[in-house]
Amino acid sequence: MSDPRTRAVVAQVLVVVGVAAAVSAVAVQAVINLRARGIASGFGFLGRAAGFEIAPGPLEFTSRDTYARALLVGLHNTLRVSLLGIVLATLLGTAVGVARLSNVWMASAIARGYVEAMRNTPLLLQLLFWYSLSQALPAPREALNPLPGVFLCFRGLFLPALRGRAGYPWVALERPVLAGFGFHGGTSISPEFAALLVGLTTCTAAFIGEIVRGGILAVDKGQGEAAAALGLSRSRILRLVVLPQALPVIIPPATSQLLNLVKNSSLAVAIGYADLISITNTTLNQTGQAIEAIALAMAAYLVVSASLSLALNAYNAAVLRRGGSRA
Repeated sequence: MSDPRTRAVVAQVLVVVGVAAAVSAVAVQAVINLRARGIASGFGFLGRAAGFEIAPGPLEFTSRDTYARALLVGLHNTLRVSLLGIVLATLLGTAVGVARLSNVWMASAIARGYVEAMRNTPLLLQLLFWYSLSQALPAPREALNPLPGVFLCFRGLFLPALRGRAGYPWVALERPVLAGFGFHGGTSISPEFAALLVGLTTCTAAFIGEIVRGGILAVDKGQGEAAAALGLSRSRILRLVVLPQALPVIIPPATSQLLNLVKNSSLAVAIGYADLISITNTTLNQTGQAIEAIALAMAAYLVVSASLSLALNAYNAAVLRRGGSRA
């Protein structure tokens, strides 16, 4: 045991064993307590019929489907809004960060005001604002019609969609049609999804904008001046010289903000969007198996966040290997 490396390995093994033993003891005691109170445990409830409906979406679901499928639908809805939000927040945040450094006073002032407004108000309040705004839209019969076949009302945004026809080898453009109290046909974006997406995107973009601004300022000014001396335009200098060198500074903190976006999507429960947390809450209320339902939700978020973190860390490592050159 005189070797420091051996002592370090033994110490780490003992810590891991101690933590595992503590977790096992807590789990065993929890099972004992649940049985003593006559509360069911285990994951057998996943195979039972859910008995509740979920708002229509890309994945079909009926009350006869199982709790497992209900949770899968919730996870799909969470991933759908999170991944789209990541793309939009990255694009908007980059534009805001560049605008903050613009020589045009109006562009810089607007970007600064936007950042301060988004950073200094709670995200939950922003989500409620966007959802309330969507509910202030007119009813379906008075829906806004900005483009042919496009309708906007408090029930959502209705758009034309390509649909295949039985017995025909081609697809046709299906337009939404007013029928009864709503529109049928085409495709639609629910107000809950739209409010959550806009809220997550605009809030996260404000933080990413400041990260991008800091990354650009970290690049030596001589790099831009040398590129300007070669006759490159300002947009090309930014795209080909400055931003590629700023990426190693931008990516690590931006990764944290994108992970926050995924986790903040759980606030969807406040506006009625059927995300993973919302369906988990319904599941545990109906089955009474809160520990198992919450554990599944935690595991899902952990896998999604860890996968995103690994992907962005791998991209950052690739950028560093290339010396910060453009990806």
